[in-house]
Amino acid sequence: MSAANDNVPALISLNDACRLTSMSRTMLNRYRAEGRFPIAVELGERRVAFVRAEVLSWIEAKIAARAA
Repeated sequence: MSAANDNVPALISLNDACRLTSMSRTMLNRYRAEGRFPIAVELGERRVAFVRAEVLSWIEAKIAARAA
């Protein structure tokens, strides 16, 4: 990781993923259950996070799909 990216977290919370995608927690969890969203990283018994780069790629794919 370069010095310019030191403040960018590699993992983001479920709430941050919701903010990035503009989806509710319910919708995001539904997408997760259906395998339509990047797989979460289990951090603890009741805590998950997402790889930020995977979420951003997922968003980019959604944007690209609208033009198809």
